[in-house]
Order: sequence, then structure tokens, then C-alpha cells
Amino acid sequence: MTRWIVAVWSAGFALGMLSSVGCQATHVGDPCTPEQEYDPSFLGFSKDEVSVESKSFQCQTRLCLVDHFQGRVSCPYGQPADGGAYSPAGPCQTPGIDKPVTGRDALGNLVDPIKQAAVLPQCSKRTAVDAVYCSCRCANINGQTNDGSNYCKCPDGFACTQLVGSIGATDQGLTGAYCVKTGAQYDPLASCTGAATCQPAPANCGAAQGVGGH
Repeated sequence: MTRWIVAVWSAGFALGMLSSVGCQATHVGDPCTPEQEYDPSFLGFSKDEVSVESKSFQCQTRLCLVDHFQGRVSCPYGQPADGGAYSPAGPCQTPGIDKPVTGRDALGNLVDPIKQAAVLPQCSKRTAVDAVYCSCRCANINGQTNDGSNYCKCPDGFACTQLVGSIGATDQGLTGAYCVKTGAQYDPLASCTGAATCQPAPANCGAAQGVGGH
């Protein structure tokens, strides 16, 4: 079952800064690296989840969308539990500061004793290019834009798609539809194991997108 994670990195919700209702959003589709990846204890996203990061400083839309994505944007091939390298990709590093992803909190404790420092590789048919990018909210949970809130109009190559269900009365400003790349809608039946993941030997997923990387 799909889960929704809503990440708000400062008080308030600033999508109203984007545009008035019906105005086409620019810079939708620009690459972004979610703020969670700057934390060396963060082991990656799950393809069963949607994360909406508002107030993203990397996006002119101010919103970084993580749409059913596995792993870390900054580490396409992942790493084993001991934090070593899947050669030739190298171990995972936090963007910008190149600090190793250890899976440990500020006190040095493992956040997940089972995973330890393991980071799953991205899905080869759903890499960060198709699942993590700047977006904007284009309709409410009922598919409407007439409730007084501000919405964007998706540009060419993007479709207004329902992604975030009810998450509580206090966060309804984040529910609803977002601009999603046409042809990149999530298929829950698509495989993301074995050969269907990014493999370092053939380097079939290229380099990390967005900020930082190996």
C-alpha cells in the first residue's frame, strides 16, 4: 500500500508564491536533491512512498517531489551494510560535503540495526530523473482548483496527477495532485529487484543527478 511522507522544512506552506490559479509553472522538472540526503544517517527512500518537500531552496517552484523512488538521488548504485563500495561506483556520500553515509545518528547509534549502512540501489526503470524533480501542486484532493488555494498549471510534458491522500486535518494544504512527468507515472507491478536495479558493473544508471554525488 502506498504511503505518503510530507516533509516541510520551515513553518508555513509557500506554494502560493508560485503563481495564481491557472498560471503555467516554470522550472517544473528541474532536478533536485531532497534535504534528507544531507543527513549521513538517511538510508534512502522507498518506492512505496511519496515525499513532498516544500520550501526547497533548490527549486524555483519551491517544491521537490519524490514520487515512488527507491534509494538516494546522490547514490544511484547504493552500498552494502558495511558502508563499503559497490565498485566502481564507490560508497555513498552526502551531497556537497562528501561525508560518508553511515546510517548512524549524531550519537553514533545505528538508526536501523538491521540495515546498518545499507542503501538500496535505484530502480533502473525508475531512476531519479523520472521520479525526483521540482514540481508544484496543481489541484486539491478532489481534483478541483476553486477552493481559494493557489495552484499551478502543469507545463507541456507533465500531467496533473493525484499523489498525496489525506494526511490529517492540519496538513490538507499538501494533499492532492502534482505535476508528474508524462509517461513516468508509478507502476506498482514494475519490478525493482535484481537486474531491475541500477548495477555498478555496467554503470547502467549513469552518475547521480542534482547536487553532489560520487
